Amino acid sequence: MPIPVNHSKPVRQSAKESAYNQIQQWIIDGTLQPGEKLNDSELAQALGISRTPVRESLQLLETEGFVQMFPGKATQVTEVEKESMKDLLPPLAALQALAAELAVDNLTTDVLDLLETTNDRFAKAIHSENYYAALKIDEEFHQIIVDIANNPYIQRIIAHLQAHVRRLFFHNSIVLTEKSIEEHAKIIELIKNSNKEALSPIMKENWLRTIDEIESSQ
Repeated sequence: MPIPVNHSKPVRQSAKESAYNQIQQWIIDGTLQPGEKLNDSELAQALGISRTPVRESLQLLETEGFVQMFPGKATQVTEVEKESMKDLLPPLAALQALAAELAVDNLTTDVLDLLETTNDRFAKAIHSENYYAALKIDEEFHQIIVDIANNPYIQRIIAHLQAHVRRLFFHNSIVLTEKSIEEHAKIIELIKNSNKEALSPIMKENWLRTIDEIESSQ
């Protein structure tokens, strides 16, 4: 099981948190492939920690659907199922729309500036065909909105769903297009004008359009 040794290690985290975050990231970006068997001793050595926090993090990752544990036999990375996009994106879209509505009430000039500069970076990534960077910046854009919505329950649920969506987008080579740039600009405009009624549907469309694009490409 090849594991990178030169990865960045988070600071000010417990060993369990560090192990959880890094293993999840390896699963999301494909370093640990779907169906791959995981060895807790190898993971512990790569992370520079004991086996206990690794086992605890694997148990948590199992409850979240990233690994499957077979007691006394093996632990392996779960498979990536493209069809699960239809189950993941609708609730995420609804929560993102709600977050956008709440964000309107907490808007500042600095936040508006940040949304605009982030969308500019997003546009540059798409125009240069750096689609992996575009996916990461797209997530940054939406996270700004989730953060200023300032609802911890929405933040937690979105974080959980977003991790699975990130994995699906990566493994299915989802390519974001000019349409997303335009939708981001419209979202910024509607937030600025406090137009919650028009904001919710366009936020949902920004997420749900991916389902239609995948189905039309099949």
